[in-house]
Amino acid sequence: MIKKLLLLIAITTCSLTFSQEQYYFNVDLTLTGLQLKDELATKIIATHTRVLDYTSNNGPDVWDACKATDENTSNTDEVVLFYGWEEGRDQDDTNDRTRDKDLQDAGGGDAFVWNREHVFPKSLANPVLDTDIPGPSTDAHHLRAADRIRNSTRNNRKYGRGSGNSDFSSIDFFNGLSGPNTAAWYPGDEWKGDAARMIMYMYVRYGDVCLPSAVGVGSSEFTPDDMIDLFLTWNAEDPVSDIEIARNNYHEDTRNYAAQGNRNPFIDNPYLATRIWGGTTAEDRWGLYSGSDTEAPTTPTNVTLSNINLTSIDISWTASTDNVQVSGYNVYVNDVLTAQTSNTSTTINNLNTNTTYSFTVTARDIINNISEASTAVNGTTLQDTEAPTTPTNIVISNTSDSSFKVSWSASTDNNAVAGYEVYIDGNLIASTTDLFYTVTGLNTSTTYAVEVLAKDIDNNKSSKSATVNTTTTDGSSNGVTELFISEYVEPNTAAGGNNKVIEIVNLSSATISLAGYSIQKQSNGGSWVNDFKLDTGDVTSIIPNDVFVITHADASNEILLAERDLVGPPNNDTNNFGSPFNFNGNDPVGLFKNGVLIDIIGEEGNSSDHIKDKTYRRKSNISVPNSTFTLSEWDALDITYDGIGSHTSTLSTQTNVFQSFKMFPNPANGNNVYFSVTEDAIISVYNVLGKLIQSTEVTKSKNNIDISNLSKGVYLLKINSGKQFITKKLIKN
Repeated sequence: MIKKLLLLIAITTCSLTFSQEQYYFNVDLTLTGLQLKDELATKIIATHTRVLDYTSNNGPDVWDACKATDENTSNTDEVVLFYGWEEGRDQDDTNDRTRDKDLQDAGGGDAFVWNREHVFPKSLANPVLDTDIPGPSTDAHHLRAADRIRNSTRNNRKYGRGSGNSDFSSIDFFNGLSGPNTAAWYPGDEWKGDAARMIMYMYVRYGDVCLPSAVGVGSSEFTPDDMIDLFLTWNAEDPVSDIEIARNNYHEDTRNYAAQGNRNPFIDNPYLATRIWGGTTAEDRWGLYSGSDTEAPTTPTNVTLSNINLTSIDISWTASTDNVQVSGYNVYVNDVLTAQTSNTSTTINNLNTNTTYSFTVTARDIINNISEASTAVNGTTLQDTEAPTTPTNIVISNTSDSSFKVSWSASTDNNAVAGYEVYIDGNLIASTTDLFYTVTGLNTSTTYAVEVLAKDIDNNKSSKSATVNTTTTDGSSNGVTELFISEYVEPNTAAGGNNKVIEIVNLSSATISLAGYSIQKQSNGGSWVNDFKLDTGDVTSIIPNDVFVITHADASNEILLAERDLVGPPNNDTNNFGSPFNFNGNDPVGLFKNGVLIDIIGEEGNSSDHIKDKTYRRKSNISVPNSTFTLSEWDALDITYDGIGSHTSTLSTQTNVFQSFKMFPNPANGNNVYFSVTEDAIISVYNVLGKLIQSTEVTKSKNNIDISNLSKGVYLLKINSGKQFITKKLIKN
């Protein structure tokens, strides 16, 4: 590669410094697109040899780095403040451009101090960044000295368009701190390029952890990955500043006390962003790509097609030559640019079967001079005559008096399965691309024969599945079909901080499998994280009118220990560290089904302590989940665990007959359990496998049941009174 650089230097006016030339000597700067992005990522990761602590008394940390890299060259006792623009002539301290180094924030909430701005906010990363863990949260390339109050004003707002000095954007809004109309943050004309280049660095360095779309309002429609047009525009409009250059030089030299060892390539040459992502053309600070070369490479020859399949064709050609350097080739299918490569062969995928295509190739050099197109070569993909496999595991669920849901396992195909056909009693009633279908408009108490077949994109059809018969109900079902969160407890330290619990209820008239259900949390209102599957314990389904209790691994409350069905990850789990059951009052918690949010406790995206130190219990007239947190559906109580293990539901607005219900003693040491009821009720006792053991009526006068025939263990009691019911767990010692 050094030979390529020397050749380019010889024919262009190049401002690549000696330091930069040494740093990039083994980077192939002739690449473009995501190949160049990957090449730069490899370099900046390999040279990031010192990972700083955020704060340390024993070695270099981010404070040290900011004091060195953001130093005011006119007064070395000061740092230059990101977002600032004024030299202290007005009454607003927050807009100052410089500040004494000694006035660093000590955490006391003081004004006229500076702290460390995460240009990529911690809460917008995925997972959320933790400054206690050295890594992206402590990478000094995106940490800048800033006035504490102005930094706090920005908070974790995404960047957006604006003009002038730093302030809220009046153009761009997003769903954030203030809901769907949260104003974005404009860093200021002087700082927008700095911000863009830092975001680019973080994206290349840390990949999907630091997505540009998560931190800026813009479009990635015309970029090959998640980079957005906002940052490409800022990178072009705001030239690299002296302070950026000084920061880069400091961090490369590990002889400096707080240097990381790597550079931000987009400071060295903003045009690298243009070569990777396109967009507004940025400055070529090296002059490497903007020389006087106007000669295009020679035309590729001997274009050959091979390995022709149903949906793909291999294409190869003889290499072109150029007066400087061929940087790559463009492959066109039916005159549409379909692939780019630096090799002399590639595979074209995603073609249609039994279709003729025309292929041409052009060569390009390092400054994008493009050759004439090669002679066109035609090729025809193969015809598909093979049908998909037959769908299996046909399952009927959610049966009511007029409908049921049918689901099945996916078929496979030598090409691609395009969809499925559902047959009822031999008649085609639906086509779908899903692995399920809900059949409606049926008669009550009627048996139906269900079959499913698969078809591919060429309409080759499999044989029908094995027939499954199902019978609709007689109309007595309560109409409930889905699980939801019935209780949530987030205790303070005094109430036992680890006694965190989520209770889920099944109010339907059928047993519901926990397969596909999971719990996630939004850490500080950020992204959903730590998908915890609910079918990983001994209990893998919930019978009608029962609850399912999941607790923190370190829960110690006796009720929780007796009632829990599943334990969350322990705090020392190196993958999850107790999450999602280490939730706090600023962590919304969601119930997911097959990866889709169906119910939530806490307002999605809210990072305030809005569900802290409380027991939230779903009101008894709620019978369906809600993916939008609606406070009116919940009773907010002081910390209590008395309701864990059962849930009262009326499924109507009638008076709750169980409002003053009591059962005692529990655990039971003798042969009788007593009940306090306001209406006659039937007490049904089930074992943990769901088998009915006994059923007894209790009244105000006959208020006990005999449990002498029960062995020691845990039992489920269903208490029914009219159309109302609750469930309780009974422990017999």
